[in-house]
Amino acid sequence: AKICASHKQNLILVARSGDKLHELASELTEKHGIIVHVFEYDLSVISNIEKLFQEISKESLEVEILVNNAGFGDSGDFITTSWEKEQRMINLNISALTLFTKLFAKSMVERKKGHILNVASTASFQPGPSMSVYFATKAYVLNFSEALSFELRGTGVSVTTLCPGATQTGFAAAANVETANLFDNKLPTGKEVAIFGFNAMMKGKRLAIHGFKNRLMVFSLRLSPRKWVMAVSAWMMKK
Repeated sequence: AKICASHKQNLILVARSGDKLHELASELTEKHGIIVHVFEYDLSVISNIEKLFQEISKESLEVEILVNNAGFGDSGDFITTSWEKEQRMINLNISALTLFTKLFAKSMVERKKGHILNVASTASFQPGPSMSVYFATKAYVLNFSEALSFELRGTGVSVTTLCPGATQTGFAAAANVETANLFDNKLPTGKEVAIFGFNAMMKGKRLAIHGFKNRLMVFSLRLSPRKWVMAVSAWMMKK
């Protein structure tokens, strides 16, 4: 949001945390002189997606850039984890992202311009023992977004899939993986990853993997036996 605002782009901000969004909106409006619309919705409730789209349509707001960044993870053996939490994860990471893309991509194509940024993960390229559902949701984001990018070629609308590795955000704490081997290193900041993703989106890149080590890892996964990939993935998520 801050990066878009610095480019003088008006914003529509959506999340559950209304107070934080209004605070951010005031900050960005004062600093950059832009218009910021705030909608307080839990996007893991799929009916809220249609409600939000209707509100945006009523206000005749034209969306030229769509950033599907909302998502969360959870850890633990699949037979012991909460189905309620996993269902919300699937709703948010997959269903909300897909429906938002469907609702806004059509008008972008009609106007022959637009950018869509779908946030996946380096988890998209491998199975993830101890985070099986989360890794699977991100594999969906990658495959869906790359296919859509191909479908929309020549329309003036780009679809970029951003694949960060472990990053300094609240994700690890929410997913209960703060002590996992994957997070036991110096990590890039959310700002660094966001700038990288924004620039890739504006250039119309299909795939954006942040960090040389992550790009090297993804390349090596394609050449490694599947059981090795599984073992390495399990070690990364070990606490």
